[in-house]
Amino acid sequence: MARTITLTCVLGSVLMLPLCVLAQNDTLSKASAKDTVPKVVFSGYVDAYYAYYTDSVGDGNFQQFPTVSPRSGFGLNVAMVSARYDGKKYRGVIALQYGDIPKSAWSPDFNNILEAHAGLRLCKKLWLDAGFFRTHFGTEALYPKENLASSITVDTWHEPFYECGMRLDYAPTDKLTIDLYVLNGYNLYVDNNAKKSVGLLATYALGDHGNIGYSNYIGDDTPTAADSISHLRFENNLFLNYTIKKLTMQAGVDYCTQQNSNLSLVPDVSGAAYSALLTLKYACTKHFAVVAREEWFDDPEGFLDGVRTDKNGYATGLNLTGTTIGAEYKPTPDSYLRLEGRQLITDPDQEIFRWDNENTNVRFEAMLNLGVSF
Repeated sequence: MARTITLTCVLGSVLMLPLCVLAQNDTLSKASAKDTVPKVVFSGYVDAYYAYYTDSVGDGNFQQFPTVSPRSGFGLNVAMVSARYDGKKYRGVIALQYGDIPKSAWSPDFNNILEAHAGLRLCKKLWLDAGFFRTHFGTEALYPKENLASSITVDTWHEPFYECGMRLDYAPTDKLTIDLYVLNGYNLYVDNNAKKSVGLLATYALGDHGNIGYSNYIGDDTPTAADSISHLRFENNLFLNYTIKKLTMQAGVDYCTQQNSNLSLVPDVSGAAYSALLTLKYACTKHFAVVAREEWFDDPEGFLDGVRTDKNGYATGLNLTGTTIGAEYKPTPDSYLRLEGRQLITDPDQEIFRWDNENTNVRFEAMLNLGVSF
């Protein structure tokens, strides 16, 4: 499988070469003066929070599905600084992070690196980048400032956050962008086997209203010493971001299959998982907005979330729904104060939470976030 994926990537690169030839009539020497001046941009971001969860995991511990505001009490989600260089023929990005988000959700290797990659321009519309990337996959981003809501869905928590490898970035038109990836693996900076994974991200801009896109991931991340059975994963994501006047909508659907991943342990039988989210945000005034989100997650074979034992003693995969409501106050375009509440409900037999010293299938949570970008 590793040879097949590598051959596919090589063929993809070869097929990209004619695009460079076709672009020679519009050479780099004709770029505008604005494009030829190198730019270095520095930025930063801080998000602090107070959170409360009914799930009794103990003082100071991360909650289940920990990412944004992952502990009860006061905390720092992230303090991030970044530098970006954009030149005519090469570019680079480095971003460093510290806080509860990298502690709870990031790689134990290079934990404080959000992204670090360098790129060379192969022709006018084609770049080759290599290094550590933020994930190309999924509907939601990770940081609160990048999303309509502060928290992320359980589905997004199971998706990859970071990746290491190479990327071909091709923009055939002003509206369409296509990225092809060769990666170490799913949520891996450091490879754990001799196989490589591939991924695709295609995004089409819908004018000034938003964008629509598709992303995927194909790879087998079974550790070399753990299992000789193939667990090839093929994960797909469709997403839509659209704004009509004061209303912004974000919608996404995921479908994932994985070889030899079923609770019955029947050989050569693949498991499948499904998930979706829909978020609506309405700007009541220039500075005040309200948000609502519904989420669905179904991993019946347990290859994404893990196999759990329900209250009847049966092995099951997680089935969960969630509802989020919130309000946002933005005194400036680069700052916000958000209050948000969420309810998660699992299958009645999957009592994975604890509340008042009793097992339950319901969790309530609330978080107050204050963020500033600069």
